[in-house]
Amino acid sequence: MTNKTTSKFSPEVRARAVRMVLEHEGDQDSQRAAIASIATKIGCTGETIRLWLKRADDSGRVGSAPQDMSGNTSDTGSKSSNPILADYFRQQRGG
Repeated sequence: MTNKTTSKFSPEVRARAVRMVLEHEGDQDSQRAAIASIATKIGCTGETIRLWLKRADDSGRVGSAPQDMSGNTSDTGSKSSNPILADYFRQQRGG
């Protein structure tokens, strides 16, 4: 079996998809419905986005620890090198 070494989606697209699900799950009946809606828009499966969400949550990237989807943090660990996630976390902190 061959491992896939390239990804169809850039870290920026993954981060944006995670952010969109978090922002829109309140507008949907469930997180699953939000995931399905976003997956259709970006052209992937709901399972793909669910895995991105899980990966972000497991590593602390969802909530209060801003990092980009590749796992990189700034020198202080308090800012994201990903501008999409940085904006999202800044809005969550009210700043």
